[in-house]
Amino acid sequence: MSKTWSEILIDDHQTTERVFDAVLQAFATPAGPPLRLVLKFRSYVREYVDGCHNKKEEDHLFPLAEARGVPRQGGPLAVMLMEHEQSRQALELVTQLVDRYSAGEAGVLEELREAIEGYASLLKGHFWKETDVLYPMVRRLMEPGDDAQVLAGIEATEAALGPDTRAKYYGLAKEICGMVGLDPLSFALAPDVLAAILDTLPVELSFVDAEDTVRYFSHEHHDKIFPRTRGSIGVKVQQCHPAKSVHLVNRILADFKAGKKRVAEFWIDLGGRRVHIRYFAVRNPQGQYLGCLEVVQDITAIQALTGERRLLD
Repeated sequence: MSKTWSEILIDDHQTTERVFDAVLQAFATPAGPPLRLVLKFRSYVREYVDGCHNKKEEDHLFPLAEARGVPRQGGPLAVMLMEHEQSRQALELVTQLVDRYSAGEAGVLEELREAIEGYASLLKGHFWKETDVLYPMVRRLMEPGDDAQVLAGIEATEAALGPDTRAKYYGLAKEICGMVGLDPLSFALAPDVLAAILDTLPVELSFVDAEDTVRYFSHEHHDKIFPRTRGSIGVKVQQCHPAKSVHLVNRILADFKAGKKRVAEFWIDLGGRRVHIRYFAVRNPQGQYLGCLEVVQDITAIQALTGERRLLD
């Protein structure tokens, strides 16, 4: 299924934010970032962020927004245009400092880090405003055919830079992040905080690793739909199911490992409750199978919802 114009632009935002985090993480190492990484970063932000992403908005989305009543002077559109110019000024400073760093100038590393940090901070705030404010506003004002028009413009902008432009620069972004080994967002969370977050979710989780061994379940100290004890940890998942259902467990896991499926779901009636059970294949960013996540949820109250609720009690 083809992506919408807003999904494409938001993908650009998320990809670029990961690049920023990776590069700044490299600056935090004792040796600092390798020159090769810095040069790849400069190529990505100059050629794709400014040379493609911003142009997709300036040449196609922003004119459409203005035509549908969003004023170019004042309001969110004016702010976005102003920040595009600010980002270009910040990028010019980054570019100059990269040149000096590339030439081996002593003492420029900290100056370069501060410039990239400022550029990244500006764009992260800018991306948030576009994603949460401008894009929803434009979608509400759009008329039939406008979506297709903006999408066609985005595709034309990318095509003008060569074949498979987006895939090419997303690949460069992935390469930059791979050079650093970008930490996942959960890295900064203390284990007890992460555990509390998982226990707070309105679903019960269980994780079986790539060798079919039970490694985790949530809500240990809460009542559960399907009771579990610590005795299940380290046990093969097949031993945790009735013999008559083991063949189904094995089929699900085999399909996940082979890449044939990424989700399997069931729903049952249990003690007057409607229970939704889903199994998800868990993979790392490289696509390697890490295991299976079981998600169990009591959906009785959800199925009973009617109408809308927009206010707090």
